[in-house]
Amino acid sequence: MIKLHDLYFKPFISEQEIDTAVQNMVDAIALELGDEIPVFIGILNGSFMLVSDFVKKYPKPCEVTFIKLASYEGVKSTEDIQRLIGLTQDLTGRTVVILEDIIDSGNTLEEVHRIFKNENVKQLLIATLFYKPEAYDKDFKLHYVGIEIPNKFIVGYGLDYDGLGRDLPNVYQLKTTQHMINLVLFGPPGAGKGTQANFLKEKYDLVHISTGDVFRYNIKNETALGMLAKSFMDKGELVPDQVTINMLNKEVEKNADAKGFIFDGFPRTNAQAKALDDLMGVKDSQINAMVALEVDDEVLVKRLLERGKTSGRADDADESIIRNRIKEYYTKTAILKNYYTAQDKYFGVDGEGSIEDITVRLNAVIDKL
Repeated sequence: MIKLHDLYFKPFISEQEIDTAVQNMVDAIALELGDEIPVFIGILNGSFMLVSDFVKKYPKPCEVTFIKLASYEGVKSTEDIQRLIGLTQDLTGRTVVILEDIIDSGNTLEEVHRIFKNENVKQLLIATLFYKPEAYDKDFKLHYVGIEIPNKFIVGYGLDYDGLGRDLPNVYQLKTTQHMINLVLFGPPGAGKGTQANFLKEKYDLVHISTGDVFRYNIKNETALGMLAKSFMDKGELVPDQVTINMLNKEVEKNADAKGFIFDGFPRTNAQAKALDDLMGVKDSQINAMVALEVDDEVLVKRLLERGKTSGRADDADESIIRNRIKEYYTKTAILKNYYTAQDKYFGVDGEGSIEDITVRLNAVIDKL
């Protein structure tokens, strides 16, 4: 993900995909025009990268020139098209191929046709690397299209956002949700995860989603997902990942305007982590970090035994059960640690010391995301 000015953009089309699309356009045009020497005209500023790569790939003699038009302000295509730099050569009887970086509304294309109406060219062909069919509202024929894309703002490979991004070799798409902080919070029993989750959600205005709480809510309120989950639990079976993901999806949808989420108790396997990545991807977002509170086992045992004096929980009062819970935690999270480490998203935080000190350490990690 990249940031240009005040907006965030996510990877969309790779350099290799662009190269393949340009080559396909070159092959199609070269085949159609044969030995004719065409005049390729790039529309500045955006097409400079396309024109450069295109003519280097073109297998036969050709001529190249540019015209410059302006039709963008920020991320919106405007109705006002200005011809800033015009043609200086006689194109009478020549085949002209317009090389456009992108065609969306078609306003620029309309001006191009107006310009060439009186140039007496043999034929005017339109080739565009990117094309937004949902946005196009003109009747002019597009003879060659590299890649059809959704009607979302993109930058890179000559395309910019208020002057930035033209130099990028790949193309990035505007993130509709902009910047969110989404955390997977982990910690062994007794690490103080619940306490820290409360501080984090207040400080960063995040929504805390505890898998246990979500399950209890759905089962108590007899929702369709709750009843489905209960049917598996009553048979002593594990609830399928997709049921859990669907529950989490409902929680995310309830908080569509959230600045981010803290996922607590999920994921617990690689498959669940991948499913969570997919869920956040659909929401045009991502998991930014897995933050794990790291506490020495003996400290955990001491904390839980102390908590057991007032919590009323049997599993906080039996040391053998406590140690087994801790062991189970490490068994499960070791896999996830590797998963998020591979994405440079795993952050281990010292969970010993005062609550305030631990909070400071967590804040230091999150503030750098």
